[in-house]
Amino acid sequence: MMKLQLLRNATQILKINNKTILIDPMLAPKETYEAFQQTNNSLRNPLVDLPVNRDELALLIAQTDAVLLTHLHLDHWDTTAQQLLPKEITLFCQEVDAERIRENGFTNVQPIADELSWNNIRFSRTDGQHGVGETGKRMGIVSGFVIKHEQESVYIAGDTIWCEEVEMALDKYKPERIVLNGGAARFVMGEPIVMTIDDVLKVCSYAPEAMVYVVHLEAVNHGTESREEIRQAIEKYDLTLRCVVPDDGEYLF
Repeated sequence: MMKLQLLRNATQILKINNKTILIDPMLAPKETYEAFQQTNNSLRNPLVDLPVNRDELALLIAQTDAVLLTHLHLDHWDTTAQQLLPKEITLFCQEVDAERIRENGFTNVQPIADELSWNNIRFSRTDGQHGVGETGKRMGIVSGFVIKHEQESVYIAGDTIWCEEVEMALDKYKPERIVLNGGAARFVMGEPIVMTIDDVLKVCSYAPEAMVYVVHLEAVNHGTESREEIRQAIEKYDLTLRCVVPDDGEYLF
Protein backbone atom coordinates (compact mmCIF):
# COMPACT_ATOMS: atom_id res chain seq x y z
CA MET A 1 0.00 0.00 0.00
CA MET A 2 1.04 3.58 -0.66
CA LYS A 3 1.96 5.55 2.47
CA LEU A 4 2.77 9.23 2.81
CA GLN A 5 4.23 10.98 5.85
CA LEU A 6 4.66 14.71 6.34
CA LEU A 7 7.95 15.74 7.90
CA ARG A 8 7.77 19.54 7.75
CA ASN A 9 6.67 22.19 5.26
CA ALA A 10 6.51 20.37 1.89
CA THR A 11 9.01 17.67 2.89
CA GLN A 12 7.30 14.30 2.73
CA ILE A 13 8.19 10.62 2.63
CA LEU A 14 6.31 8.53 0.09
CA LYS A 15 6.47 4.75 0.32
CA ILE A 16 5.24 3.14 -2.86
CA ASN A 17 5.90 -0.27 -4.44
CA ASN A 18 8.52 -0.99 -1.74
CA LYS A 19 10.43 2.18 -2.63
CA THR A 20 10.96 5.26 -0.47
CA ILE A 21 10.82 8.65 -2.16
CA LEU A 22 11.81 11.83 -0.32
CA ILE A 23 9.84 14.81 -1.61
CA ASP A 24 11.08 18.43 -1.49
CA PRO A 25 13.63 17.99 1.31
CA MET A 26 14.25 20.99 3.56
CA LEU A 27 16.34 19.32 6.25
CA ALA A 28 18.03 22.14 8.18
CA PRO A 29 17.53 22.63 11.91
CA LYS A 30 15.26 25.37 13.18
CA GLU A 31 16.35 28.96 12.43
CA THR A 32 19.26 27.99 10.16
CA TYR A 33 18.44 30.53 7.45
CA GLU A 34 17.54 34.20 7.43
CA ALA A 35 13.95 35.31 6.88
CA PHE A 36 12.85 35.44 3.27
CA GLN A 37 13.29 38.92 1.84
CA GLN A 38 10.39 41.33 1.30
CA THR A 39 8.31 39.75 4.05
CA ASN A 40 6.71 41.47 7.02
CA ASN A 41 8.79 39.80 9.76
CA SER A 42 12.37 38.77 10.48
CA LEU A 43 11.74 35.25 11.78
CA ARG A 44 14.49 32.86 10.74
CA ASN A 45 13.70 29.76 8.69
CA PRO A 46 12.66 27.09 9.23
CA LEU A 47 10.40 28.19 12.07
CA VAL A 48 10.34 24.72 13.66
CA ASP A 49 12.62 21.72 13.89
CA LEU A 50 12.08 18.49 12.01
CA PRO A 51 10.03 15.90 13.94
CA VAL A 52 12.99 13.50 13.80
CA ASN A 53 16.35 13.66 15.53
CA ARG A 54 19.76 13.51 13.83
CA ASP A 55 20.05 9.72 14.00
CA GLU A 56 16.51 9.21 12.70
CA LEU A 57 17.20 11.61 9.83
CA ALA A 58 20.39 9.74 8.94
CA LEU A 59 18.45 6.47 8.89
CA LEU A 60 15.75 8.01 6.70
CA ILE A 61 18.34 9.21 4.20
CA ALA A 62 20.01 5.78 4.17
CA GLN A 63 16.64 4.17 3.38
CA THR A 64 15.69 6.67 0.65
CA ASP A 65 15.66 5.28 -2.89
CA ALA A 66 14.96 8.53 -4.74
CA VAL A 67 14.28 12.23 -4.29
CA LEU A 68 11.52 14.18 -6.04
CA LEU A 69 11.84 17.97 -6.38
CA THR A 70 8.96 20.16 -7.49
CA HIS A 71 11.32 23.17 -7.80
CA LEU A 72 14.47 24.54 -6.20
CA HIS A 73 13.35 27.22 -3.74
CA LEU A 74 15.11 27.02 -0.37
CA ASP A 75 12.10 25.64 1.50
CA HIS A 76 11.95 22.68 -0.91
CA TRP A 77 15.63 21.97 -1.59
CA ASP A 78 17.89 23.51 1.00
CA THR A 79 21.63 23.55 1.50
CA THR A 80 21.45 20.99 4.30
CA ALA A 81 19.62 18.49 2.08
CA GLN A 82 22.19 18.99 -0.65
CA GLN A 83 24.97 18.27 1.83
CA LEU A 84 23.36 15.24 3.47
CA LEU A 85 22.00 13.36 0.47
CA PRO A 86 24.33 11.01 -1.46
CA LYS A 87 25.45 12.58 -4.73
CA GLU A 88 24.61 9.38 -6.63
CA ILE A 89 20.99 9.18 -5.41
CA THR A 90 18.26 9.02 -8.05
CA LEU A 91 16.79 12.49 -8.27
CA PHE A 92 13.65 13.40 -10.23
CA CYS A 93 12.92 17.03 -11.13
CA GLN A 94 11.44 19.35 -13.72
CA GLU A 95 13.58 19.84 -16.84
CA VAL A 96 14.40 23.48 -16.13
CA ASP A 97 16.16 22.54 -12.87
CA ALA A 98 18.25 19.58 -14.02
CA GLU A 99 21.45 21.43 -14.89
CA ARG A 100 21.55 23.38 -11.62
CA ILE A 101 21.18 20.15 -9.68
CA ARG A 102 23.99 18.54 -11.65
CA GLU A 103 26.16 21.58 -10.98
CA ASN A 104 25.71 20.81 -7.27
CA GLY A 105 27.36 17.44 -7.82
CA PHE A 106 24.39 15.10 -8.22
CA THR A 107 25.12 12.49 -10.86
CA ASN A 108 21.82 10.62 -11.35
CA VAL A 109 19.43 13.44 -12.22
CA GLN A 110 16.35 12.35 -14.16
CA PRO A 111 14.28 15.29 -15.43
CA ILE A 112 10.61 14.68 -16.12
CA ALA A 113 9.24 16.58 -19.10
CA ASP A 114 5.90 14.80 -19.24
CA GLU A 115 5.93 11.25 -17.88
CA LEU A 116 8.53 8.83 -16.57
CA SER A 117 8.31 5.24 -15.35
CA TRP A 118 10.63 3.96 -12.63
CA ASN A 119 10.26 0.62 -10.82
CA ASN A 120 6.66 0.32 -12.07
CA ILE A 121 5.87 3.76 -10.60
CA ARG A 122 4.62 6.36 -13.03
CA PHE A 123 5.43 10.04 -12.53
CA SER A 124 3.31 12.49 -14.53
CA ARG A 125 4.41 16.13 -14.42
CA THR A 126 1.76 18.86 -14.03
CA ASP A 127 1.98 22.63 -14.34
CA GLY A 128 1.08 25.27 -11.77
CA GLN A 129 1.28 28.98 -11.04
CA HIS A 130 3.51 30.06 -8.16
CA GLY A 131 1.62 33.34 -7.81
CA VAL A 132 0.33 35.89 -10.31
CA GLY A 133 1.67 38.98 -12.07
CA GLU A 134 5.24 40.09 -11.50
CA THR A 135 5.50 38.03 -8.33
CA GLY A 136 4.52 34.87 -10.20
CA LYS A 137 7.11 35.59 -12.90
CA ARG A 138 9.80 36.14 -10.29
CA MET A 139 8.99 32.85 -8.55
CA GLY A 140 9.66 30.98 -11.77
CA ILE A 141 8.55 27.64 -13.19
CA VAL A 142 7.17 25.08 -10.76
CA SER A 143 5.77 21.59 -11.15
CA GLY A 144 3.43 19.18 -9.52
CA PHE A 145 3.48 15.42 -10.00
CA VAL A 146 0.87 12.69 -10.12
CA ILE A 147 2.49 9.53 -8.81
CA LYS A 148 0.79 6.22 -9.55
CA HIS A 149 1.37 2.53 -8.93
CA GLU A 150 -1.26 0.07 -10.09
CA GLN A 151 -4.60 1.50 -8.89
CA GLU A 152 -3.27 3.95 -6.28
CA SER A 153 -2.36 7.54 -7.07
CA VAL A 154 -1.49 10.79 -5.35
CA TYR A 155 -1.26 14.28 -6.83
CA ILE A 156 1.49 16.39 -5.25
CA ALA A 157 0.35 19.79 -6.50
CA GLY A 158 3.50 21.68 -5.48
CA ASP A 159 3.80 25.43 -4.94
CA THR A 160 0.80 26.68 -6.87
CA ILE A 161 -2.36 28.67 -6.40
CA TRP A 162 -5.73 27.45 -7.69
CA CYS A 163 -5.47 27.98 -11.43
CA GLU A 164 -6.36 26.51 -14.80
CA GLU A 165 -3.30 24.25 -14.70
CA VAL A 166 -4.44 22.61 -11.46
CA GLU A 167 -7.94 22.23 -12.85
CA MET A 168 -6.52 20.55 -15.95
CA ALA A 169 -4.47 18.14 -13.85
CA LEU A 170 -7.54 17.15 -11.84
CA ASP A 171 -9.53 16.63 -15.04
CA LYS A 172 -6.82 14.54 -16.71
CA TYR A 173 -5.64 12.32 -13.88
CA LYS A 174 -8.60 12.23 -11.47
CA PRO A 175 -6.32 11.46 -8.51
CA GLU A 176 -7.84 9.79 -5.48
CA ARG A 177 -5.55 11.76 -3.16
CA ILE A 178 -4.44 15.39 -3.49
CA VAL A 179 -1.70 17.11 -1.48
CA LEU A 180 -1.86 20.91 -1.52
CA ASN A 181 0.75 23.41 -0.37
CA GLY A 182 -1.28 25.83 1.75
CA GLY A 183 -0.57 28.66 4.13
CA ALA A 184 -1.11 31.58 1.72
CA ALA A 185 2.60 32.46 1.73
CA ARG A 186 3.17 35.95 0.38
CA PHE A 187 5.50 38.89 0.28
CA VAL A 188 4.84 42.48 1.34
CA MET A 189 3.83 43.28 -2.23
CA GLY A 190 1.68 41.01 -4.38
CA GLU A 191 -0.83 38.21 -3.98
CA PRO A 192 -0.32 34.82 -2.26
CA ILE A 193 2.06 32.45 -4.00
CA VAL A 194 0.56 29.15 -2.76
CA MET A 195 -2.92 27.96 -1.89
CA THR A 196 -5.13 30.09 0.34
CA ILE A 197 -8.06 28.76 2.34
CA ASP A 198 -10.35 29.78 -0.53
CA ASP A 199 -8.13 27.87 -2.97
CA VAL A 200 -8.27 24.74 -0.81
CA LEU A 201 -12.06 24.96 -0.73
CA LYS A 202 -12.12 25.31 -4.52
CA VAL A 203 -10.08 22.13 -4.91
CA CYS A 204 -12.42 20.28 -2.55
CA SER A 205 -15.39 21.48 -4.55
CA TYR A 206 -13.86 20.64 -7.92
CA ALA A 207 -12.71 17.16 -6.89
CA PRO A 208 -15.48 15.93 -4.58
CA GLU A 209 -14.42 12.27 -4.76
CA ALA A 210 -10.81 12.87 -3.68
CA MET A 211 -9.19 13.08 -0.27
CA VAL A 212 -7.39 16.40 0.15
CA TYR A 213 -4.42 17.04 2.44
CA VAL A 214 -2.98 20.48 3.21
CA VAL A 215 0.74 20.80 4.03
CA HIS A 216 3.39 23.56 3.76
CA LEU A 217 2.20 25.12 7.01
CA GLU A 218 3.76 26.95 9.96
CA ALA A 219 7.35 26.30 8.88
CA VAL A 220 8.47 29.34 6.87
CA ASN A 221 8.23 33.01 7.74
CA HIS A 222 6.11 34.21 4.80
CA GLY A 223 3.14 31.95 5.54
CA THR A 224 0.03 33.86 6.60
CA GLU A 225 -2.59 31.18 7.35
CA SER A 226 -2.29 28.70 10.20
CA ARG A 227 -3.33 25.10 10.56
CA GLU A 228 -6.06 26.15 12.97
CA GLU A 229 -7.52 28.68 10.54
CA ILE A 230 -7.61 26.10 7.75
CA ARG A 231 -9.15 23.49 10.02
CA GLN A 232 -11.84 25.92 11.10
CA ALA A 233 -12.75 26.61 7.47
CA ILE A 234 -12.83 22.89 6.69
CA GLU A 235 -15.16 22.32 9.63
CA LYS A 236 -17.35 25.28 8.68
CA TYR A 237 -17.95 23.82 5.23
CA ASP A 238 -18.43 20.27 6.55
CA LEU A 239 -15.33 18.90 4.83
CA THR A 240 -13.63 17.21 7.77
CA LEU A 241 -14.18 13.70 6.39
CA ARG A 242 -12.29 14.41 3.18
CA CYS A 243 -9.94 17.29 3.87
CA VAL A 244 -7.14 16.85 6.41
CA VAL A 245 -4.49 19.20 7.83
CA PRO A 246 -1.73 16.95 9.23
CA ASP A 247 0.76 17.94 11.88
CA ASP A 248 4.51 17.61 11.31
CA GLY A 249 5.51 13.95 11.53
CA GLU A 250 1.97 12.69 10.91
CA TYR A 251 1.02 10.11 8.30
CA LEU A 252 -1.45 11.48 5.76
CA PHE A 253 -2.40 7.97 4.70
